[in-house]
Amino acid sequence: MEVFVLRIEDPGCFWVTMKGCGPHVVDETEYKKLNAEMNQFYDKACEDEVKPITLEKDQLCVVFSEELKCWCRAVVKSIMYCADHYQIECFLVDYAKYTFVKSKDVRVAVEEFLQIPFRAKKCRLYCTKPVTLRVNFCEDTAKIVPAKRWDNAATRYFQSLLKATTQIKAKLCSVEDNTFHVILYVTVEDEKVCINDDLVLKNFAHFEEAKENIQSPAKGQDSQTSSNVDSSPVELVNPALAFRPVWLQEKVPMNLETGHTVSSSSLEKTYKRSNMDLNVNNESRFQNVSEERSFVFLNNKIEPTSVLEKAPLHDSLKKELAQDEFLGPNFTESYCWPAVARGCDVVAISYQGNDPFLYIPPVLAFLQVESCYKALPKRNGPLVLILCPGWRKAQLVFELLRKYSTCSRPLRPMLIILGKKKEEAETVKIQGCEIIVTTPYSLLRLYEYHLLLFSGLCHLILDEIEVLFSDAAEQVFVILDYYKKSLITEEWKYSPHQIIAVGTQWNKHIGSLIKEFMNDPYIVITALEEASIYGNVQQVVQYCVSSERTAVLLKIMDFTPNDLQKVLVFTNSVDEVEMVHKALESNSIFAFKMHKEMEFNFKDFLEHWTKSDSSGSRVVLVLTDDCMQFLEITDASCVIHFSFPSSPTIFGQRLYNMSDNFHNVIKDSSDQDHQQARNRTVCPDRHQINLQIDMLQNMPSKTIQTSGYVTVLPLHIVNATNYFGRIVDKHKDQYTILAEEINEYFKETSNRVAAQKVEKLALYGFCEETVFHRVQVVETSSKEENFNIKIKYIDEGRTSQVQSSQLLHLPAKFQHLPPQALEFVVCRVKPIDNDTEWNPRVTRYIHQKIERKPHEARVVLTLGNTVWIDPMVRVTRLSDLKIYVNEYSVRAEILSTGLGTDNPEHISQLERLYEHARVLSHMKNLEPLSIKEDAVSPRNVSELQNVSLQENSSENCNSSKVIMGNDPCDGVAQTKEAEDSSLHPQKCFYPEIKWFENEEAVTVKVLIARIADYKCEFSKEKVIFSACSEGKLYSVDMELYQCILKEESACVIKDKEAIILLRKEKKGAWCKLLKNKNPHVSFDFEYWEGFEDKSPFPVGTKKLHCTTAVTEELVDSSEDSGAESDE
Repeated sequence: MEVFVLRIEDPGCFWVTMKGCGPHVVDETEYKKLNAEMNQFYDKACEDEVKPITLEKDQLCVVFSEELKCWCRAVVKSIMYCADHYQIECFLVDYAKYTFVKSKDVRVAVEEFLQIPFRAKKCRLYCTKPVTLRVNFCEDTAKIVPAKRWDNAATRYFQSLLKATTQIKAKLCSVEDNTFHVILYVTVEDEKVCINDDLVLKNFAHFEEAKENIQSPAKGQDSQTSSNVDSSPVELVNPALAFRPVWLQEKVPMNLETGHTVSSSSLEKTYKRSNMDLNVNNESRFQNVSEERSFVFLNNKIEPTSVLEKAPLHDSLKKELAQDEFLGPNFTESYCWPAVARGCDVVAISYQGNDPFLYIPPVLAFLQVESCYKALPKRNGPLVLILCPGWRKAQLVFELLRKYSTCSRPLRPMLIILGKKKEEAETVKIQGCEIIVTTPYSLLRLYEYHLLLFSGLCHLILDEIEVLFSDAAEQVFVILDYYKKSLITEEWKYSPHQIIAVGTQWNKHIGSLIKEFMNDPYIVITALEEASIYGNVQQVVQYCVSSERTAVLLKIMDFTPNDLQKVLVFTNSVDEVEMVHKALESNSIFAFKMHKEMEFNFKDFLEHWTKSDSSGSRVVLVLTDDCMQFLEITDASCVIHFSFPSSPTIFGQRLYNMSDNFHNVIKDSSDQDHQQARNRTVCPDRHQINLQIDMLQNMPSKTIQTSGYVTVLPLHIVNATNYFGRIVDKHKDQYTILAEEINEYFKETSNRVAAQKVEKLALYGFCEETVFHRVQVVETSSKEENFNIKIKYIDEGRTSQVQSSQLLHLPAKFQHLPPQALEFVVCRVKPIDNDTEWNPRVTRYIHQKIERKPHEARVVLTLGNTVWIDPMVRVTRLSDLKIYVNEYSVRAEILSTGLGTDNPEHISQLERLYEHARVLSHMKNLEPLSIKEDAVSPRNVSELQNVSLQENSSENCNSSKVIMGNDPCDGVAQTKEAEDSSLHPQKCFYPEIKWFENEEAVTVKVLIARIADYKCEFSKEKVIFSACSEGKLYSVDMELYQCILKEESACVIKDKEAIILLRKEKKGAWCKLLKNKNPHVSFDFEYWEGFEDKSPFPVGTKKLHCTTAVTEELVDSSEDSGAESDE
């Protein structure tokens, strides 16, 4: 039969209307007649007679469509409560359209209008199932496998075929659950194509055997060829009942007159849950929604919306998104949008948690229902407040709102970023603004002058929640308190109030947010490692060298509690699986092993695994990561990482094996936190030392002044404190002379010779307007005759894109002078509000004030081509008085804008960074350091040798969840400053350190096995130790608690450790080894208990001193466990 396509979601779900003759076909004139009769009846009927008393999901009714301007048969899809009515989402069964109507436009479906079947027939391709490309990162392979959802590419190809066709015919093969299973044939350019076959041929789908319970044509019916596709099944469905919805008797009907359920439940209990798509069961659960192993952790069940047409958005917004080629909600958005659009509180943690599209479209859709806000008093404040961590993110959110809010009623979004100037906050006008985008600090400054800011606020959105809580936790909780206090008035009882928090990482403050400020929120976590934190998975790190991992693993197994009966040990290779399995068996630990090069007895393993709970015996499985997908284990009680996971994704998949044992951290009142603060190493103001840039770019024949006062000429302004320019020689500026010669040379047209060959890093001439410059080619994009290239003005520091044909040959005499461009950084000032980027307003202001004007500056530090300066002052000469005056200071000008603040520790931090960079640069040429006889007394050597005979005490592991392996130091330094985390490159490791003392000396044991080269430098207040072992570089920079005698201190190397003896300058007890705490440094308890029998030092002094030190360290440990991380 011939069909006409009404709506397409994917090849497995589309709607058609049928033409011609057949048992399922009704002539179009019948539908036109039905439509006319319905309009006549419902236009004249009394509303009270045909208005339904109750409504429930999947109920068949008649609604008035504003788009079609007529009454239509429809099926209820969802119900949303608003201030004075219900908003009903319906599916028009004769037009295959989704629409929203008010409850007053819903009528009872009279029986005489239900005699003919629905015009829109739901179809799917017969026995044609989707496939997808699965990439196995462990095996580095990719293969096509069956999938549960159609790829976007398959859907687009399916749509393109139907759009290009001139005729569509369908062969009806079966009917299942009111869905027609068809084989589609299309005519494209006079060629007939079977879409089912074509999708399989293009690797978009695969064929699957038909199910036995599906209604199918009679056996005697002949299979017809592609030229005859008008056949239909012999076994027919009653046309009057075709596509009639299934009534769900267990659903609770909603009384639209009173706003209560038929069972008289109160409105408060049903608000936010009136949509029947949601399950009120609060038990946490994982849902596996695709075969591509995309997982989501939910505390309340949510039906995802993965297709844009079904998304809870109004039609104009859908149209705008479709025009922007928006393919549909991604995995996280498909779970967030339904909950947000219904006005529920939502917490979403995802790898895409920094994407504003998680909340912007559904919030805009909710704002279109103006009746929800009628109960609010006349307000002077916004309906929606969006808090962003910085001005740049706020700018992005504002631009998106400004673009997509035009698809609806005027919402007037407003971006507010305020500095410290009071008059700036006073002049802000927020009347008539319904959406404010700002930062926590700016909002509190605004609130001082607009006390009614929260009077009408309904939606509070926290964007990048982990960054907000890391940088401005106090300010965020103050804002939450203001919002909470504004909800206690009577008019808020029937008005929406919603908090949305989205981010990429879990934060311990989110627990307080949920418990104190949210009302039964929907928690959506699609990042598995974050779900493990929410699920209260205890993670313990055991530090050890690679050669000792097996021994530590055996100790862990010995001390693992018996209630942990299902243990998984993950390794990275087949050899490691065999080695670990052999070690476990040799220690009488029953274990299975699994890897890709062996046959695995699944039946035997699963029998032991499932019976371990009842038998009380432990089951251990040693495996590689690529075996996880075959087992699909979710009830493991312990995961041991014998080898580090290769990626965060693999780490999350390992933890997913314990998902059945995850607990709700909010209910358990046990907040966990493992995230770091924002990455300060990318700060534009160069708060790190890069050895390759700063130590290795010293150009010959070019000397940069490292101290004193210089004249700085800023030529290219990057931001408020970072510029490129050059230092002007007050006596004879060589570049000024060269620039004059270059421009004089190129004035002659004959000298302007185009470059014949453009090479990367070569120097050329370039004319910009009427001025000629020396430029260097940085990047080339093609080998054509004329192509785009990126050049750098080597005497100014800026870059640009030009055509290769614009470059001129530069004679060698103009190339002898080294590049003059230097990078300048103004010190002791930084952006306000803990931001890492300067606001464009202050950058524009400084740009206009200083560009191409000479300034006097004092050099603080010089590294490579970067010069830190403080102060930088504009000096003006008064010719009449023959004196010089300071016109302005750049630092003071920045502070005057209110967008900058004082940074008094900037220079001291630079000096500390520079010192560490110097130390690391010397490590490349490490030499073995022998102990000189005249520097070490016999007593020192004797004490060091005695100490080395003691063995390291082992640590017991009493935790149920364990992570173990080698751990890079990741730049852990002995300072509280956040920037110090960038001091060490990632290839540098920080070893474990143990120490103990007596009255005269401190002994430090650096636990590094098989040290090859090392260096140990002593100073009065510091010890710097560096060493190489098995190709790894270790570095220790210890700022000591008290002073030592460096001449009497020494270091010796043993097999598994380096022992450093520090002779105290003043006798007495040290309460700690270092001035600042370090997680890698701990007290050696072996020299505290039973000291008299083991110590080589005088008896009677050690125990007293150790007690002081241990007490201090225990106090520090307890404080750390309960205190908030600075990171």
